[in-house]
Amino acid sequence: NWHLKENARDHHTSKFSSKELIVRRGQAFIVTFSGTEQPEQNLTFIAETGPKPSKLAKTQATFGISSTASKDTWSAVLQSTSSNSVSISISSPSNAVIGRYKLSVQSTSSDSSSPASLGTFVLLFNPWSSDDDVFMPNKAECEEYVLEEFGIIFAGNKNHINSFGWNFGQFQGDILNICLSMLDRSLNYRQDPATDVSHRNDPKYLGRVLTAMVNANDDQGVLLGNWSGNYEGGKSPSSWTGSGEILQNWKKSGFRPVRYGQCWVFAAVLTTVLRCLGIPTRTITNFSSAHDADRNLRVDEFYDVSGNHLDRTADSIWNFHVWNESWFSRSDLGPSYSGWQVLDATPQEESGGIYQCGPASRNAIKEGDVDLDYDCPFVFAEVNADCMYWNYDPATGKKTLIFSKSTVIGQFISTKAVGRDDRVDVTNDYKYEEGSTKERDIFKKARKKLGLEDKFDPTAPTPQEIDQKPDISGKFKVAGPLEVGKDLNLILVLANLQSDVKTAHVNMTAWSTVYTRRPVHEIWNDSISVTLSPKEEKQFPIKIPYTEYQQQLTTDNTIQVTALCHVEGGIQVLVQRDITLDNPAIYIQVLGEAKVNKEVDVEVIFTNPIDREVTDCVLQVEGNDLLRGILEIDVPSLKASEKSSIKFKLIPFETGPKHLLVNFSCDKFAAIKTFKMVNV
Repeated sequence: NWHLKENARDHHTSKFSSKELIVRRGQAFIVTFSGTEQPEQNLTFIAETGPKPSKLAKTQATFGISSTASKDTWSAVLQSTSSNSVSISISSPSNAVIGRYKLSVQSTSSDSSSPASLGTFVLLFNPWSSDDDVFMPNKAECEEYVLEEFGIIFAGNKNHINSFGWNFGQFQGDILNICLSMLDRSLNYRQDPATDVSHRNDPKYLGRVLTAMVNANDDQGVLLGNWSGNYEGGKSPSSWTGSGEILQNWKKSGFRPVRYGQCWVFAAVLTTVLRCLGIPTRTITNFSSAHDADRNLRVDEFYDVSGNHLDRTADSIWNFHVWNESWFSRSDLGPSYSGWQVLDATPQEESGGIYQCGPASRNAIKEGDVDLDYDCPFVFAEVNADCMYWNYDPATGKKTLIFSKSTVIGQFISTKAVGRDDRVDVTNDYKYEEGSTKERDIFKKARKKLGLEDKFDPTAPTPQEIDQKPDISGKFKVAGPLEVGKDLNLILVLANLQSDVKTAHVNMTAWSTVYTRRPVHEIWNDSISVTLSPKEEKQFPIKIPYTEYQQQLTTDNTIQVTALCHVEGGIQVLVQRDITLDNPAIYIQVLGEAKVNKEVDVEVIFTNPIDREVTDCVLQVEGNDLLRGILEIDVPSLKASEKSSIKFKLIPFETGPKHLLVNFSCDKFAAIKTFKMVNV
């Protein structure tokens, strides 16, 4: 008898729906078995994991009955005996290897008998135990970062943050087994299974291995990334609502990469896997996130004479990027670097020859200690890099600096609040305040550690270029709703900063982009000539009709608008703005009270906001403990301004607060999402 219910309750594993014992390391569990004729003192237990269990590698332990539990080794303490059965309390050390174990028992008095197998159990990390590397003293944080199956991910851009729900579902069905098989499919395991398994006591090691396994690069991992804007042959990254479907699909296909992922999908799946294994984990969104491909803590962007954003460098500034933070101690670096660690499963740059990233200590990033393991220079650049904007002439290959900015990158770094559906800003945990001397000192320290201060960089702008002062300033103002289906109205505001007349020729473009700001389709262009009296400000309205951008828009609903001003006798001025358009709203209503094992009706309401028909409408619904799997409903086409009411039934099977997630797609709108909390 594995005492599944009592052990699960004591080990915070009750949410797993498994017939197998699942316990956490460094904590005792009870087993009772019968059929032993021997005095209990003569029993020896064997716990072993991995393909080649060995005492040396700490993947096998042999232990007899002792009077008290031991902290540092496996041990067994007699609880009670009756005429034909015996109850034993078994404890594992708090640094035990995690994974699936075989437990056997042998009687020492009869030499000949071979060990009798008692079965298998799964051992996980234990954030509730103060001796565990992943110990998290705050119980509410343990609940959120290990046990919570619903999350909120932030997206959009720095001017316009939006969010959507996600079903991590780490305790559902077969997810634990899929997570364990993920470890057994890693490159490290394939190269040397016994050594790989022996390192599975270390959250640093597992975190790093899993950042490689969640992307398909190198190892046929879970998700294939695609940032092209064309997602044929798979599911558009924005249409997923949870990790379960992705992990199940990966297993069902014989572990072939699932198509397609982008950063938040990689991060959400990694959250599921790490929470499942017991490592406290959360998703983090960084707005205006730098991808610094050449490790110089600088991102270069190039524009042609017409103001088109050129895709000619590996460097880029993403509207947002999502990664993970996991909580564990860093015995390799020292106590001041323990706590939140950055892990990133999105394949951006190779580390150690494969696409993996982290763990990078968040404290090390804040203090500019970029020489510490792992991948600190890349993460430091994501939140701190300087930006250089260049004009590039493809005919001559000549580039001219337009301007540079050191305060653009790394803004509104966001995560979900503990126990609430709110956004919490953690920017100050990544860096000192922008513009402060401390922040610049840390930036210089990081440059120095990377050897950038001392060597001449021929690609860097000269001090003269950096110090040039423009004659005019400009900005784009929004003048109207930012919604898919409505015309886009902007105002270009130009101001003369000098006390003499200035004339400028202004080339304007608008491109649809993916959220990484990679240009996909040109939508619009125009040019104007402008004369500004001394200190004068002028406004130029711009209208981009829905009919002009509708065909070109990507599923990210993002448009980049640029005005490159060629000022007579002065330096060029670049004005740009990234626009994220909101999808129309969709509403969920629960009609009646939700009770366990009782049917309840749910209605989803969507109104077509545009003056043309929308077709190919599909609603997908998921929610742990509310319905099993994913409900997909084909919805009839909707005429202009028509309202659709979609009804379906749920039969909840657990009490408590649950989240229902819906995703509505059609030919004109991609992935309209919302969620609703349902109290069962």
